[in-house]
Parts: sequence; structure tokens; C-alpha cells
Amino acid sequence: MEPQLLHGVTDSVATVVVHHPAKRNAMTAAMWRALPPLLDTLAADPDVRALVLTGEGGTFCAGADISTLRGSPQEAQRLAVQAEEALAAFPKPTLAAIRGHCVGGGSQLAAACDLRFAEEGALFGVTPAKLGIVYPASSTRRLVSLVGPAAAKYLLFSGELIDSARALATGLVDEVLPAGGLAPRVAGFTRVLVSRSQLTQAAAKEFANGRTDRDTYWAGQAGGSEDTAEGVGAFLERRQPRFTWTVTDQSVSYEP
Repeated sequence: MEPQLLHGVTDSVATVVVHHPAKRNAMTAAMWRALPPLLDTLAADPDVRALVLTGEGGTFCAGADISTLRGSPQEAQRLAVQAEEALAAFPKPTLAAIRGHCVGGGSQLAAACDLRFAEEGALFGVTPAKLGIVYPASSTRRLVSLVGPAAAKYLLFSGELIDSARALATGLVDEVLPAGGLAPRVAGFTRVLVSRSQLTQAAAKEFANGRTDRDTYWAGQAGGSEDTAEGVGAFLERRQPRFTWTVTDQSVSYEP
């Protein structure tokens, strides 16, 4: 099978799989280009309420296919940043499910997700210093927001790999699961995500990602929806809520 991004939707969760096992799921230029339009399609699907990004087999993503860099490193970086920004702007909750190597461009993709769950034994690295590449400003800011300036400098200056325990301690990942525990934990947690209010999630994601000037907009969305009444009613009646507000193209904006 050619290197590609596989995807499917089950129980309101879209799963995108980086499939290039011959090169530890390294991203080719074609794969970088394919990710933004794929995300647009999934974002527009009302049946999708959350997204999981993972890699084929035992590796998340070992970065960019190095053969891509031989022609134009700048072009390869531009494509990677476009894909990263598209993932960060996805208007519904996103979760990276990480096994094995999460390095270079793989770490960019993981950092662009809202949450990161990793299996014990996973390895993480931000490696532009090994190739003489200037890491993009947007990617650097996102890394700093996750792990802080000191840990970001350690990763960027050295290009060294860190294990899952250190990634958890620095905030690069949110949970570390034992071998065999990642898939059931991701499945269980995404069931929680899709049961919650998209209205709450979309507003929280926008605010957390830096757009903090739309209180009035979101107050209007809350006032015009039935989610609050449904949530309170379900709580009082001790039943599961049935939230109906859904993301539209105009709902969410992450531009400051």
C-alpha cells in the first residue's frame, strides 16, 4: 500500500492513521498536502464529534520522509506547518494516540492535537538541530505552551529523544498507558468526549487557543441553543443529556 492517510468514522469518532510503515510512518509531501483537506471534510461532517490521530502499527510518526527534504527543505517545512495549523484549528476535540517514535514532524502533529495519550516505551523528539533547520515560530510557540521555555529549549537545542515518563512530567503528553492499554483508554475517553456538549467544547477550545475576544458571540450561541437547559434537566433527572448544538463553519475561529 502506498504511503497515505487512512481514515474512518465509528461512533462519532473520526480516526486518521498515518500509514507509511516502511519508513516508520514518516510523512511524505503528498501526505502533508492531504491532511488539511481531509480535516476540512471531517470537520464538516455532523456525525464527527471528536478525532483521533495515530500511526500504523507500533509507531506514531518518525517525522518527514527525509527524501522530501532533498529538493526543497523550505517547501517541506511549509507543508508541515500548513498541516499542523489545520490540525490545531480543527473545531472539535482532537487526541493523538502515540506508540513508538513521535519525532520531528510527528511531534508537530502531536503537539497540534488538543490531547496526547502515549503508550509506555514511546519516544519523543524535536530534531531540527540535527538537520540545520530553523523550527517554525508557530511550532515553537505551541511547544513552549505545552512544556514551558526550559523544556522546549532542551528539546530544540539538543534534538535528543525523551521517554514517555519524561514527556508526561514535562506536559508533552497527558497520560501514559501500559502496553496494551492505549487503545481501550482512547476508546473510553473518546466516548466521554462525544457525550459532552459541543458548544462547551468549541468555546473552550477557542478560548484556550488564544481567541479571547468573543465572549459576546459565545453567550449568544449559548442563549440560542438548548444545551444548557438540556444539561441542567438531565442532571436533575439523573439521565444522560442529549446535546444538540453542533459546530458549523462559522462557529469557531482561532485567529487572534
